[in-house]
Amino acid sequence: MNRKQKRLSIIAAGAVFLAGAAALVTSALQEQIVFFNSPSDVLAKPLEPGTRIRLGGLVEAGSVERGENSAVTFAVTDTNASVKVRYVGILPDLFREGQGVVTEGVFSPEEGTFMADMVLAKHDENYMPKEVADALKAQGVWKEGDPPPGVTVKETPVY
Repeated sequence: MNRKQKRLSIIAAGAVFLAGAAALVTSALQEQIVFFNSPSDVLAKPLEPGTRIRLGGLVEAGSVERGENSAVTFAVTDTNASVKVRYVGILPDLFREGQGVVTEGVFSPEEGTFMADMVLAKHDENYMPKEVADALKAQGVWKEGDPPPGVTVKETPVY
């Protein structure tokens, strides 16, 4: 075996090793590579206690309750199912009823409450996570071109 063949065999072995490592990582993270879970997903599949997940959907109208020490309770819905969320902290300025939200934390099956330690609100009136928009379209609640549910369109005068 000359130097050129030896070099090519080392490169080929390295490439096979990297491909195998990438395949192992991808298969291990298959279920964790999700931007968020909908309330229907969370209620349908049992989660291990203490498992951190992201829960996303729309803030259910009339569900926001503010408590003591900046504790807030609200419901996140995908129009099929609803999950009660408890959060202690300062909510984003854009947080309001009927708007898209993604929360991160742990689900407590005993209480039936999602204990969030992070709340992300949409960044403007046109944003809605693709998964939420697709779910709403599939249910016939929202059609392309219409404003998302909970969004009021204000006419802007043209000068």
